[in-house]
Amino acid sequence: GGGAQLAQPSTRKLLPLKLPGGPGSLPPPSLPPSLSPSLPAPSPHPRPLPAVPSPSACPPAQPLPSLPPPPSPSLPELPRSEQLLSDDTTHRHRDWLTPQAAHQPARAHRLPSSGLKAVPKEISPDTTLLDLQNNDISELRKDDFKGLQHLYALVLVNNKISKIHEKAFSPLRKLQKLYISKNHLVEIPPNLPSSLVELRIHDNRIRKVPKGVFSGLRNMNCIEMGGNPLENSGFEPGAFDGLKLNYLRISEAKLTGIPKDLPETLNELHLDHNKIQAIELEDLLRYSKLYRLGLGHNQIRMIENGSLSFLPTLRELHLDNNKLSRVPAGLPDLKLLQVVYLHTNNITKVGVNDFCPVGFGVKRAYYNGISLFNNPVPYWEVQPATFRCVTDRLAIQFGNYKK
Repeated sequence: GGGAQLAQPSTRKLLPLKLPGGPGSLPPPSLPPSLSPSLPAPSPHPRPLPAVPSPSACPPAQPLPSLPPPPSPSLPELPRSEQLLSDDTTHRHRDWLTPQAAHQPARAHRLPSSGLKAVPKEISPDTTLLDLQNNDISELRKDDFKGLQHLYALVLVNNKISKIHEKAFSPLRKLQKLYISKNHLVEIPPNLPSSLVELRIHDNRIRKVPKGVFSGLRNMNCIEMGGNPLENSGFEPGAFDGLKLNYLRISEAKLTGIPKDLPETLNELHLDHNKIQAIELEDLLRYSKLYRLGLGHNQIRMIENGSLSFLPTLRELHLDNNKLSRVPAGLPDLKLLQVVYLHTNNITKVGVNDFCPVGFGVKRAYYNGISLFNNPVPYWEVQPATFRCVTDRLAIQFGNYKK
């Protein structure tokens, strides 16, 4: 459920659609194209649909247009960095790799794309950023990071790492960001530093998340673990015990349902590009703090009545590219909901009360975007009053899309 490029409908005699405000962005790093959700462009005039700002310190997969801040205060974001990384290959990490106490310049050791087979020796002990991405490192050994007690960010993306010594990370007592995506890992590394705030481990070969693997990680805020062959049965009961995550992405995996044992602190949950077929009544019971829920590109046919009622703070819901035959029940009761993606489903009818409450003034936040294009329902059969609680009618993405 990242940002989406939605296209302009070709309607009968309506003016061209324009959404209020220009596109903003949320902080990088953006993920590789394989994990960046993209939407079909049925017309040659794509436009962004607004999206709520991320309340967590971990950004979504791609920049989203900005909306006014939510009514409740957002969580603090990590400060933006100086130009730490100069290589083109590392630009997407640039804004997210600075120590919060950024009064002194960070000391970066950069060796991306250098053909390294192992972690180099003689790295300065005052290094705060170590960038070793795009190399041929296959193993992290016991003493590879010895003496690097000031290291804040470690970038190991796109190597061939399949083996990590159980004490490899022991010296890294101040490490907050570990980017180890696009490697050959079959398990989550053991004994991660307790200081860790952000773990990006997507695009590996992980099939199992055992209980206790995250124990002691009280500072962890964000985990990105999409692109792994994870099934629901791969999560042992209690696998996430003790974590107080704000952001979790398990996209492009093999999930057939919403995992029921994830941290209840989550503000963002992205489960796009899985094999989820239904949302049952209590699937979301635990996740009452969600701001943004991404379930696009699944096989969802049924959302049980009442299941969305457990999400009172939800601001953005992605259900595009599924097999829904109707608008999910309960949307009018979500008083803070602003953006709903329902395009590319099998919706044949839209009722006059599917989006807006019957009573005036019940819904505190008005919709800034509803996408319904690429569904069987003809737009001219939908009553105009259906969208009476939409800030601007031009925010409705609907109609028959023709080249």
